[in-house]
Formats: sequence, C-alpha cells, structure tokens
Amino acid sequence: MNDHFDFAFDFDLGELAPADAASEEAVERFWSGDLTALSRHHFTPDGSRSFVVAHDQSATWGVPGAPQVMAIAVARDLTRFTFTLETSYHATVSFAQAWLVERGCPPEKIAKIRDGVLKPADDLTVWGERQIRESGTRYEVLDNHTSDSDPCETWTLTRDSSAAQAPVRLFHEEWNHYAGTYTMREGAFADIGAARAWLDDRSGPLPEPPEYSDHNGAVVRARIARIALARSASASTTPKASLDAPRTPPAGPVQRPVQGRPM
Repeated sequence: MNDHFDFAFDFDLGELAPADAASEEAVERFWSGDLTALSRHHFTPDGSRSFVVAHDQSATWGVPGAPQVMAIAVARDLTRFTFTLETSYHATVSFAQAWLVERGCPPEKIAKIRDGVLKPADDLTVWGERQIRESGTRYEVLDNHTSDSDPCETWTLTRDSSAAQAPVRLFHEEWNHYAGTYTMREGAFADIGAARAWLDDRSGPLPEPPEYSDHNGAVVRARIARIALARSASASTTPKASLDAPRTPPAGPVQRPVQGRPM
C-alpha cells in the first residue's frame, strides 16, 4: 500500500454499505487526499477490521492549534455486507494509538511507525508513549494544542484517574528537526488552572509526577531500563536522557520553518 492511501482501495469497502448513519456521515466527510499513513494494522485472514494512524496535512491550514493526527477504525460485517467507520483527532500519535487500542487493535501492532518521520529522542519518551498507548480509559483528555511553528510542539492536557496526587497531567511533546527526533515529558499539577498557568508562563521546568520519586519510581526506572536494553540493538548516536536527566526545553528555539507535523 502507498503511504498516501485511497479510502475505497485501502479499506476494501467497494461492495459494502455503511451499517449506520454515523458511518455514512463519516464516509461522506472523509477525504484521504491529505492523509499520510503513519501506522496501520489489518486483521487477517478475513480482513474484518482495519486500524490506521495518519497525519492530516489539511489541518495545518485550519483552526490554529487544531490536532493533526487522525485515528481511523473500520469494522466490516462480511455476512451482512456492511461496515462501520469511526475517526478521531489527536495531538500526538500515542493518544491516537490508545484510541485504536480501546477499539480492539493490539497495541504492539499499531506501535510501529513507518520510516521517514521523527524518532523518539530517548528512552523516557518511548516509555511515556507506551504508557499512553496501553492506558485504556485512564486518561481523560481535557484539551490539546499543536504548534507547527516556533515553538514546534504539541501538548495534551488530561486527568489521570490512577493518580493519587496531582491528577491533572500534561503531556508535552517537542520536535527537534535538526536531530530528527522529538521528546515527550509528563507534567503533574494539582488542578487545571495550575497546568494552564505553566503553559502560559513556561518560567520553570515541567513539574514531575510525584510517583517518579516515591516507591513507584523504582518501577518506572526498571521499565525504562528494559526499553533501553531493547533499543540497544539498534544503537543510535542521539544522546539518551534518563529519568534523572533535566526536563527543561532547549535553550534556543528551533528556527527551521515547517508546515504541519514533521513527516
């Protein structure tokens, strides 16, 4: 399949009809011409379900700050010759993957991202993305924002139902075009107001979740160590940050002009 995909061809819906009004409406407003597939999984051998994470280039020309990552889930009923189609927009790939996992996609199948896009800069980013991808309904998304010019970043504001302290969690992703990488960090706040104050001010580092330093911190470190071990087979020259590394943004802004999420 091509990275730029045709709706009817990739999802093989030519002889199927929408199963409900929501799917029919989704088909009518679906336009694949601006989509670039980042990750996909098709169930075999019957091909009853398909899951895709894609970048929507058209979002860069829409409402400023709008999310640019689309999650697409297709389920086919081959006995009734019908299908259902669901789509959802997200600021980051990991939250799009989590949405698809909730709808039945195996997390390990949708985790692999195609070549030619920015890579995680460090093991902490990889661990954080896996945590989101496999989180189920743990995070309630409250707001998000995507900036494809200085600063080149996204953030997703959530409420963590598993957090005993500082339940408002902010996932901040920053892109480094020159290095070909991105980092994602999790911040913890007592309430939404405190999180928005940090976003407006940025005068200090992103506050770490309390569990990073309590008895659960050992669990976090062990999981990151396992990720580092798994990634060591494909050694990278990019410096890796540990859990103890500073979580402050780079000293200077990225100057390279871009349009949309870097592909």
